[in-house]
Amino acid sequence: MHAILSLGLVSVSVGLSNFAGAIGIGLSGIDVKTRIRVGLAFGFFEALMPALGLLLGHQVAWLFGGYGKYVGGAILILTGGYTIFQERFIKKDQTQHTEMTARSLLITALALSIDNLAVGFALAVYPVDIWLAAVTFGVVSIVMSLVGLEVGHFLGKRAAEWSEEIGGGVLILVGVAIGLGVLG
Repeated sequence: MHAILSLGLVSVSVGLSNFAGAIGIGLSGIDVKTRIRVGLAFGFFEALMPALGLLLGHQVAWLFGGYGKYVGGAILILTGGYTIFQERFIKKDQTQHTEMTARSLLITALALSIDNLAVGFALAVYPVDIWLAAVTFGVVSIVMSLVGLEVGHFLGKRAAEWSEEIGGGVLILVGVAIGLGVLG
């Protein structure tokens, strides 16, 4: 019972970075289909990374352990900076924007969850079922991401003119928070 409670609390804790990142994405006023794609992508990577950490265990924990949050934070900072740069200086057609959105979604989902490899490494010392852990992390992440997207969408209606810049700024702040160990 304690393992399940701990797993739930850890899932919510690491899901906070997805919640914050989803707020930034939701500011751009994305449609319902895209919100579902974001939630599923975030949930997939949030479930995958700890599961990989559990599988790899202590054999490679030293390789990423202390640096995962810095890598994830740096990728988010770069993604947020690029979002702001792209909105201000690069004009492109709609088809190119859709392609970048899909790529940006995958990069952001990976960046938000890469530090969770360390969580998986830490959980490897406990008798935690890998499938239970993956499902728990995934479901919690999807729910927190969808709530974050709704919060961002609500705020985005009031800040539509600057939504891309605000979204990029939020991603930068989340990246800095992850790098400093405040989130994740």
